[in-house]
Amino acid sequence: MHARLRSVGLWTLIALALFQALTAIVGGIVILATDGMGMPGSFLVDGPFRSFVWPGLILLVVVGGTQAVAATLLLMRRESGLLWSAVAGFGMLIWIFVETGVIRGTSWLQFLYFTTGTVQLVLVLALLGVVGWLPRRDLVDAGRARDGAMHDADR
Repeated sequence: MHARLRSVGLWTLIALALFQALTAIVGGIVILATDGMGMPGSFLVDGPFRSFVWPGLILLVVVGGTQAVAATLLLMRRESGLLWSAVAGFGMLIWIFVETGVIRGTSWLQFLYFTTGTVQLVLVLALLGVVGWLPRRDLVDAGRARDGAMHDADR
């Protein structure tokens, strides 16, 4: 049972990282290509930016890039993928907090990405064995669970 939970947790974490990477990278490109994707320049008045160039680059490179690195490392079953997932999850939360502060408003997208960033962090903690109901195993072991392999401790 633990092996199956770990496998589901790992694949959910991979799916979240891929979703967030794809949407952040595409969003960053569109913001750069369209000078704000139709958002009014008044969104930037109270913030540190004078144009949408820096927010677009940060979304593309920092937010999207860390998510892409996390997803890639998790797909390769590298333990460092968990660290990168935590960094990417915190990066997403910071992005959302700063964005809502700068534009002084919210939308359903901010709630969505706040939720996905939070779930990402919860899954990292679960896969690290912080919760008692899911003991720690290597990511390679979690990948084997989807193939039906189980460990003696999980039987």
